[in-house]
Amino acid sequence: MLGGMTSRNPQAAGLARLAALLADETRASCLLALLDGRAWTAGELARHAGVAASTLSEHLGKLVAGGLLAEERQGRHRYVRLADARVAQLVEELASQVTPGSAARPRNLRESSAGSAMARGRTCYDHLAGRLGIAVTDAMTARRLLSQDTGFALTGAGVEWFDAAGIALDRKGRRPLARACLDWTERRPHLAGVAGAAFCRHALDAGWCLRIGSERAVKVTGEGERALAELLGIEAGVLG
Repeated sequence: MLGGMTSRNPQAAGLARLAALLADETRASCLLALLDGRAWTAGELARHAGVAASTLSEHLGKLVAGGLLAEERQGRHRYVRLADARVAQLVEELASQVTPGSAARPRNLRESSAGSAMARGRTCYDHLAGRLGIAVTDAMTARRLLSQDTGFALTGAGVEWFDAAGIALDRKGRRPLARACLDWTERRPHLAGVAGAAFCRHALDAGWCLRIGSERAVKVTGEGERALAELLGIEAGVLG
């Protein structure tokens, strides 16, 4: 320290910039919507956030410049998505810190129904969350396919289970095979990582789950109930 001056901490400056990006309700609404793992157009996000397209465009520019969103253009359309799984984890974990009492109450029956559907089952970027995600995680743990002793880890039996179920695990990248993600409605960790993403993708592709509405909510189909009962012993009543 020279002349009473303190040196700047680059991490502190970066953290402050990140906090400023998140400290806006419109931008936060966009980030939460994009946790469904899909790319949205600017118009779709503007309608979702309830703001003018010009206002939303300004917010998206800041989020892209800040590294939280990635954008793609196809013809006249501009699509945005979360930059990567790390951003999704950050948003979900921050959302989990919002206590039920501090969250805004539903303004009408439609909002209440949407909130109930999200709590039952939803996608958290590329894996399952809500009671559905917790049920899958608990069932895998009970069957010793997943270990939670020191963090989340697939057991040898778990890897074999995925192979036997025809759910391919991409082990080429640096992403962990299994990772705990704190569920903001259940206040408990659900399965993320390569295994969580593979299970979610398979559940949607195989018709076990269907997306409902414009939010991240998903519902389990009759075929899905039978598959989850057969493969993991999950009873339909647990998912209601």
